[in-house]
Parts: sequence; C-alpha cells; structure tokens
Amino acid sequence: GPGVLTRTLLNAGHRVVAVENNLAFLPNLQSLENSLDGQLKVIYGDFLRLDPLVTGRMKPPAMCSDKLFETMGVAAVPWKADVPVKVFWILPQRKERSTLWRLLFALYECSSIYKYGRVELNIFISEKEYKVLTAKPGEGRAYQALSVLWQVGCEIQLLLMEPWSSFITNSKTGGLAIPKCVSLPNDHLCLVRLTPRKNLFTAGLKPTNSPTFIFIVKQCFAKPRSKLSDRLNSWSFGNGSKILRALEIPKSAESCHLYPEDYRRLFKVLQNSNMFTDTWFHNEAMESIRNMN
Repeated sequence: GPGVLTRTLLNAGHRVVAVENNLAFLPNLQSLENSLDGQLKVIYGDFLRLDPLVTGRMKPPAMCSDKLFETMGVAAVPWKADVPVKVFWILPQRKERSTLWRLLFALYECSSIYKYGRVELNIFISEKEYKVLTAKPGEGRAYQALSVLWQVGCEIQLLLMEPWSSFITNSKTGGLAIPKCVSLPNDHLCLVRLTPRKNLFTAGLKPTNSPTFIFIVKQCFAKPRSKLSDRLNSWSFGNGSKILRALEIPKSAESCHLYPEDYRRLFKVLQNSNMFTDTWFHNEAMESIRNMN
C-alpha cells in the first residue's frame, strides 16, 4: 500500500523491511528508503505468495522465505528462543480463511517463515475471523477446527478493534464494502497478535507428526455435534470408550465439547496406541493434508 503502516512503525523507531507487491507504490517507498539511514528496506514481493507450491524458478512478486530472510539478515534460531521477527500484515478480505489455514500448516510443520523460529504475526483480520480464532466450546458455529489448532499453536492477543467506518472500504454502490456474515458479529477490523507457543512441540507433538494432529481435529469437527466415541471407534474399532475413559471425558461427549487442550491430550493418547501404525490411517491422513495444502 501507500506506506501508512510502514511510516507508523518507522516513527516508533523500528527497523522495517517493507514487502510491497504493487509496482505503483514502489517509487514512493523506495524514495523513503533512500532518505533514511538503513532503517527501511523495501522489497518487491507478495507476502501472500510466499513459498508457493511450484517447481522451478519463481516469478516476482512470488517469493521464497529463504531469500527474504537472507535479505533481511535474519538467521534461524531454536524454537524456544525469543521471537526473531515480527510481521505486520493486513490480510486480504477475500483470502482471509485460506491464508489462516496456510499459515497454520506452516506453523505446525515449522516450514516457510517458521523455519526461522517463533515468528510473531500481527495481522489485521475481520471481527468474524477473530471470533473464530478465539472461540470456546459452547459458542456454537464459531468454535471450529481452526479455533482449536490456532489456540493450541499460539497465544492470541487482541491489540485493537476498530469500526469498519474508520477505513476506506467503499463499494461500487457507495456503501461500506464490509464482508457479510450472518452467524457472527463483523462490525470491526481487528489487529491480532499470534505468538507461537514455546511448548508447542512437547508431549509427543512434533513437526513430523503434526499433519496427523491437524487431520484428527479436522475430522472431529467435520460433524461437531456427533459423539466423539463414534469418531474414535471409526478409527480404532471398539476402543472409543476406553480412550475417553483414560482421558476422563464423558462417553456422551460431542466433538464440539472438547477444549483445545483436550484435543492435545487426546492426540497424546492416540499417539501411544497402535492406531497410528495402521497404514490405512496414515495414508488417509496424508492424502487429506495434501488436499488441504
């Protein structure tokens, strides 16, 4: 964009790397870069097209995270080290959900930007998506697989909630171009901080088996009002009640009744069972993850 957020960060004294995908805005940003003593670096690229699933040479504005971090002069750090980079980003409304899923896969697999450590995201998203990310059991349709996976993976902090009327979002008809949502409130744009948890990869969860964890959560929420014991029995015949008993979860519990930490405990128990050694389960999980990616 025109650099409003960039200038705000510069005025606060931060060193900024601005990634811009619109050639029309580049000259002004580059002029600003030249007027500063190394505080700003401007890169032509599209953060939305970071690490595309393609082979061969990438054509700008698509870009590779390895090249981006090399240009920034940022090296990879251990997962439990301090946050190496803070990203500020306004997510395009039409691609909010797909972008959140893509970032989630990268987080759990420690790929893309997360190869370099616990990269902190400060993102502008619609109120409806913020409500989904922070939803708890009992909050109806807001509580989804996305809720569980982001809450397990990150500390989520609301930094700012601003009415849509504060922004230029006019549609062709002259009204506010606000994404419509019937089931959830959506009157604000939210600035949300997502900080990866230091203890994410503990208690049996690893980048190598995280696709299976994602698959299990997504499958459970495919029918959120179904009994969890029925879902477990479909994976490991006759063991559903036994698994729930070990976790002290009621036999009548539905998938939407479990808290994010309950799904983490469930994964640990399943990890210690022989279910994950079954070839059919592994193949189904991997095929599902490939399709979602």
